Amino acid sequence: MTTNTERYREARDHLVEVIGDYDKAVETFEWPRLTGRFNWATDWFDVVAADRPDDVALWIVEQDGREVKATFGQMAARSDQVATWLRGLGVGKGDRVILMLGNQVELWESMLAVAKLGAVIMPTTAALGPDDVADRLRRGRAGFVIANASDAAKFTGVEETFTGVAVGGKAPGWHSYADAGDVAPAGPFDPGTAPTDPLLIYFTSGTTSKPKLVEHSQISYPVGHLSTMAWLGVRPGDVHLAISSPGWAKHAWSCFFAPWIAEATIFVYNYARFDAAALLEQLHRGEVSTFCAPPTVWRMLIQADLGERPPHLREVLGAGEPLNPDVIAQVERAWGLTIRDGFGQTETTLAVGNTPGQPVKSGSMGRPMPGVPVVLVDPLTGERAEEGEICLDLNATPLNLMTGYLDDEKRNALVMRDGLYHTGDVATRDDDGYITYVGRTDDVFKSSDYKVSPFELESVLIEHPAVVEAAVVPAPDDTRLAVPKAYIALAEGWTADAETARQILQYSRDHLAPYLKVRRVEFADLPKTISGKIRRVDLRRREQDAHSAGTPIDTEFRYEDLVR
Repeated sequence: MTTNTERYREARDHLVEVIGDYDKAVETFEWPRLTGRFNWATDWFDVVAADRPDDVALWIVEQDGREVKATFGQMAARSDQVATWLRGLGVGKGDRVILMLGNQVELWESMLAVAKLGAVIMPTTAALGPDDVADRLRRGRAGFVIANASDAAKFTGVEETFTGVAVGGKAPGWHSYADAGDVAPAGPFDPGTAPTDPLLIYFTSGTTSKPKLVEHSQISYPVGHLSTMAWLGVRPGDVHLAISSPGWAKHAWSCFFAPWIAEATIFVYNYARFDAAALLEQLHRGEVSTFCAPPTVWRMLIQADLGERPPHLREVLGAGEPLNPDVIAQVERAWGLTIRDGFGQTETTLAVGNTPGQPVKSGSMGRPMPGVPVVLVDPLTGERAEEGEICLDLNATPLNLMTGYLDDEKRNALVMRDGLYHTGDVATRDDDGYITYVGRTDDVFKSSDYKVSPFELESVLIEHPAVVEAAVVPAPDDTRLAVPKAYIALAEGWTADAETARQILQYSRDHLAPYLKVRRVEFADLPKTISGKIRRVDLRRREQDAHSAGTPIDTEFRYEDLVR
């Protein structure tokens, strides 16, 4: 009789084999059909650890040169030990456990340990303040917290009752994580989790609203991230480096599930202040095979000297927000590698991607991943279209989709309406099936009856050497309804003055259609969510408030005043 582990491995092996041929992958890949009980930590990770106990599973390098390596065998044994100790504290199936840890071995140990108990992992960034921590405890109904001792004070005074575990030191009233080292492991564990049981709850960093609670099952991420593994192009024995902060879904994507699904080494480089040269050195030193970084990091890397391509580097990827074509072109010229973009959400795994070995079209996110039923839907008519909202067809049962938003039936009904999961993102699709991002449904606006995609304008602006980041929003205009205005973060060495604004506005005029050209510029630090996404909603509100009050913004520069 075929086991769930064997079905899972068969699907993994097949995807690794065929992903270089997109059409074949789409035609032949099927999600593994798991029945009865399934737990990724015990049914997959522990099996891998038994097969290759001496291979390095996790490699963490600090900025000062200190490093730690842990093998698959060590991670399996240590997580058994931590799970045994946590069970003694009362952690059991279905209990919710907040993990507020950095890129440290204890984070990976704890994630595996909590999963092995059938409990629910609630990853949380250490960047949160006391109010946010209280909100997560309250709305997440977490009974346990594992955090660094230095963050324990953030939980002082919260009304909710919880059991605290302090890592790296002692905290009053908290248990010491170090005590787990004195416990004899009681594994192997049999948590008895069904595929539909919860495994993860993520708090999203909303760009327009209060963070939502996204619940994932024992398969939606653990099995669903087969699509992410395929997009990354990571293979057994590889070394994978992803720039991502713990507490956010992308960290689980690229620093937990996808590499270990592939039986690869997770390489982590911890730095307090970004240093392009130091990061490039780690790509060489760690013999990194696959490298994924957000657009901000890629933009900073191209401003440094990329130098020669790290010799073992095979795949380079961008994630988090769409990557501008100029950045891709510069890396391609320097390294001969094309940064492959992709699209997914906290609510999903990788849904659309440029897959390994396939042609990359400038500006496109790629095509729907094998097994992911992506459709574009006209927001007005609800009909399938070549330009519309990115949706998943629920009739095709997308395995890599969240269970839903916790305790929010109204929002669930909204995003799951009409037999579709609505992402809130708009895109276009060409005759070859390639999908190009347009923007959030609430970011796209009209100017003189023309539809304006902020991303299209930002992609041009970022090509100018003065621009590190740009956010385009509608500035109300009595004649045109709205005009495109760019908020810009300047590159080092440039002055926030009229001459710089003139050059940027002129560049926009020369490289965009007349109806799309940027007409106003303001230099500013861009407001962002705690996970780094630009909050255009704040900028739109600022523009609307100033217009409603009849108060001109005296810190902006206007096209008509500067460009002749």
